[in-house]
Amino acid sequence: MITGRPSERVPRYPACTMGRAADMLGTTPGILRAIGDARLITPLRSEGGHRRYSRYQLRIAARARTLVDRGTPVEAACRIVILEDQLEEARRVNAEHHRAAREPHTGKAA
Repeated sequence: MITGRPSERVPRYPACTMGRAADMLGTTPGILRAIGDARLITPLRSEGGHRRYSRYQLRIAARARTLVDRGTPVEAACRIVILEDQLEEARRVNAEHHRAAREPHTGKAA
């Protein structure tokens, strides 16, 4: 049996309101709106039109907020976070290719 709220079990479950998300990040709703406007994250909307953020989105927003707190403009901070994620993915794929190249081939020639 699975217990706990979905937001505790599923990192991408949109459970946090904008106010709660801003409190958790130690920032303002305006920063969250700006990060959304820059398309770094796209919060889901409740039936009433209110933004709802997942824990996953909050982790991404926190990275951008750290850069903004250091003086980086919001749009630049969002671009940096996107580029960091792309670099991490490229490194992961590269490492997989290197591992595959080192493994002996077990296929038989016809």
